[in-house]
Amino acid sequence: MIGKREIDNFSWGLIAVIFLLGIVSTSTIYSALAGDPSGAGAGFALKQAIWYCAGFVAMLFISLFNYRILEKWGYAVFMACLLMLVAVLLFGKLVAGSRRWLDLGVFALQPSEFAKIGAIIVLAKYYSISMTVQGYNMRDLFAPVLLMLCPFVLILVQPDLGTALLIGFISISITLFVKVEKKTLIISVLCGIVVVISAWFFLLKEYQKQRIMTFLNPEHDPLGSGYHVIQSKIAIGSGMLFGKGYLKGTQSHLSFLPEQHTDFIFSVFTEEWGFVGAVTLLVLYMILIAIGLNIANNSRDHFGTVLCIGVLSMIFWQVFINVGMIMGLLPVVGVPLPLISYGGSSVLTTLIGCGIILNVGMRRFSNS
Repeated sequence: MIGKREIDNFSWGLIAVIFLLGIVSTSTIYSALAGDPSGAGAGFALKQAIWYCAGFVAMLFISLFNYRILEKWGYAVFMACLLMLVAVLLFGKLVAGSRRWLDLGVFALQPSEFAKIGAIIVLAKYYSISMTVQGYNMRDLFAPVLLMLCPFVLILVQPDLGTALLIGFISISITLFVKVEKKTLIISVLCGIVVVISAWFFLLKEYQKQRIMTFLNPEHDPLGSGYHVIQSKIAIGSGMLFGKGYLKGTQSHLSFLPEQHTDFIFSVFTEEWGFVGAVTLLVLYMILIAIGLNIANNSRDHFGTVLCIGVLSMIFWQVFINVGMIMGLLPVVGVPLPLISYGGSSVLTTLIGCGIILNVGMRRFSNS
């Protein structure tokens, strides 16, 4: 539980950044849907605010108990995540050809979001138990690779390429952080190249290949697969230095911009607040990551450090991929902007991750 020392080490800076991101999220969602004749903007903004409140409670709850309990229950948490992924394939709601959500009556849960936290915990457990100074070799990495293949494949067949790739990026980031032998690293890179080439011919669906082709040349199909990226770039460019002003973004209000309150919300924000606003938002993410890195660096044990690195890599890769894809620098793979895009599961998962970072920071002087 919490004592005076834990309270003294509570990161109010992290809370302040999350609070500011929450204001940006709800206000931008409202603006993104302000042009909807049904008046859906207020409803979606309110739902996002409710998810934020629920996530805030979950974050504070996670900071109450000692994070070292997660090391004991790491495999159980991971198994629960895998079972939810299996359940969504069997009983999930089919939306636009994808089976990603479990309908729980009052809300729909996206298990793949929580699988990211499960992957981080189980990898932190594995690497903290089998610590090595010289770096991990191929034999050492067999178990974690096998573990990560389970959620990766289950998410890929939903299909949800973006979240499956995130599981991969988070796993690679954690593994590189804990150190890999040079020979193993070279072999892994060569194996990765072979996997990517094989995936193009045997794994990727036709629409996923089309997204990659669109990324290389969006103008070849401006009214089809290239429409999202072209409209997004128009929105970003029209914002110029200081933006058009709040509630004055024409690309979203006139419904030119698709998915404006979810994956493409950064385009809405940039159109209204311009280059200055976009940089300010990215600086908020940088501050969040810097606070997290400081906590990871001062963690009492290796498990806490790897947990923080895992959560931070999850946030970093989501921001990197989302901003990259809406600017046309990366293929569109459906990754939300963390703590900004509309979505209860995404907000809950990210705030649970932030709760883990808070927990590690609060107990950096605790031996128990």
